[in-house]
This record gives sequence, structure tokens and C-alpha cells, in this order.
Amino acid sequence: MGLIESIKENARKELKTIVLPESEDERVLKAAQIVLEEKTANVILIGNEDTIKSDAASCGANIEGATIIDPKSFDKIDAYIDELVELRKKKGLSREEATEIMTTEPRFFGCMMVRLGDADGLVAGSNSPTADVLRAAIQVIKTAPGINTVSSTFIMETADGKFGDNGLILFADCAVNPEPNAEQLADIASATAATAKSVVGLEPRVAMLSFSTMGSAKHPLVDKVQYACEILEDREVDFAYDGEMQADAAIVEAIGAKKAPNSSVAGKANVLVFPDLQSGNIGYKLVQRFAGAAAHGPIVQGLNKPVNDLSRGCSVEDISNLVAITATQC
Repeated sequence: MGLIESIKENARKELKTIVLPESEDERVLKAAQIVLEEKTANVILIGNEDTIKSDAASCGANIEGATIIDPKSFDKIDAYIDELVELRKKKGLSREEATEIMTTEPRFFGCMMVRLGDADGLVAGSNSPTADVLRAAIQVIKTAPGINTVSSTFIMETADGKFGDNGLILFADCAVNPEPNAEQLADIASATAATAKSVVGLEPRVAMLSFSTMGSAKHPLVDKVQYACEILEDREVDFAYDGEMQADAAIVEAIGAKKAPNSSVAGKANVLVFPDLQSGNIGYKLVQRFAGAAAHGPIVQGLNKPVNDLSRGCSVEDISNLVAITATQC
């Protein structure tokens, strides 16, 4: 069974409710049909019911079984508005402004559904920039306890199965934080370890990557990764980690044994935390193209409840797959 099928199988065991706020996109409506047919989640579509049903009929999407909610006629809208005012009171948000946001910004409305427990997670981004999706998520859902950094990970699935766990290895952060400091790197490590457990079912072994292995080079960039490891030690995290280490020492057992002989992670890491966004983004794209690996993501992590962002060039399959991934994060 491939990774996505395994994730879908897990999602079916306990159905979660996922909000799809961009119902004006026919790809979302077609993806909703797949999700409902495959029974990987319950679906909530945001918008005018007549318009959504008409658009679904026009594009041939069967959305029977989906819940459609129009914020303008929603019976809990006053509670949603009050909650947003409370959340943003330090920013001086008025009730009039909160009403406008809740009734015209489906991403904010959807995130409030998740915050208040009327849904379990949200998937958006097919019709909006990443910044808009994350802004709504950060302002409404907030970060998870003990985590101050929203980040992302890609699950890399390689065909030969040589690295990670049977070819599965997580790369972070490849999409959100350009220049994370040591504390943010520690947050990224913790969040990615949690994703490895909850979504992929792996026992995480986290390598904190650098161009140095265990002090082989001296540089402020190396110092940052070393300090991130010290922070993880101070936090007494419940997963295996080590670093700083070079990529080959992290994933090749013979090299790990030579360069870091006392490490429990070197040579067998299944989570790679890159020191910055440039290296992470370049790294996952090289592996994707040179090795023909499937790159599942980016999966957003560090939030109090799951919200995931789509590429605006996503396919229908990308959306339905991400719904299943989001359901397993819940």
C-alpha cells in the first residue's frame, strides 16, 4: 500500500470534518466528490447554497452528502463575530470590522469553525496565496501550546526505499520560514516529529542538518544548528534527534557510523530539518526531480488545529489527498 492509500485508510477509521472554503473553484467541488466517495472525511463547503449547487452541476461534481454553510445566514454567526473581536481586541478590531471579515472572508470563517469545534480542519489555497491562508490560520487558530513557529514539511516518498523508513523521509521547513533562528529550528523539529507520528505513522529520528558534522566546521551558521539541539535538550522532547550533521551522515549508515559514531540518529534519520528555507526548498526539489520522488505537501504544522495550504496550480487529486492528510492530523 502506497503512502497516500495508507493515509486514506487511516482517515476512514474515524471520520473528521474538513472545511473547504473555496467553493467557487470547480476543482474543490470535484475534490469534494472524491472525498465523499472515498469516505476519507466529512466535507463542509462555504458559500451560497444555490450558487454552490449550480456550480457543482455545471462542472459535473456530485456533492451530495456535503454540508453547505452560508456565513450570512449561519445561526452561530454572532458567536463567531464575538470570538474574532475578542481575539483581535489588542489590534483594535471593531465589531463592524469583524462582521465584515466573518461574512465575506471564507478562509477566516472556516478557521473559526475549526477553532470553535464545528469542524476539525481546513484545506484552502487553490484560489488564494499562501499568505492569505496562513494569516487566517495564525490569527484565528493560533499556534500549538509550546510552539511559536508555523512551519511546513514535505513527505518525500522514494521508489527504491533506500533511505528513511522504506523510502519515506520528511523534509522541513521547505515553504514557510526563510531564515529560522535556533529556537525556530527547534520548533520546526518538534512539529515535524509530530507530523511524522500522526500522519505517516513513523517513530521520528530527527537530523538537524548543516554543512558540518559534530563540530567538523566552525561558523555562525553551524553555531545556530548546535544551539537548536541544545534547546531541544532543554525542552526534554520525546523523540530522537541529533546534530549538527551533514546530509550524507544523516541518511547513509556507513557514513553516519564514521562521522558520528555515537549518534542514535546518524545514518538512519527519517526527518531532515534544514537550516534555512533556501536549502530546504532546493533540497526537496532536487530529490523530487533527480530521484523521481513523490513530494507530498507542503503540510502546515505548528498550528493549534490543522490547516493546510494548496498550491494555486493544484490538481483535483492534490486537494482530495490533502484533505485525507489533514484528517489524519486532527
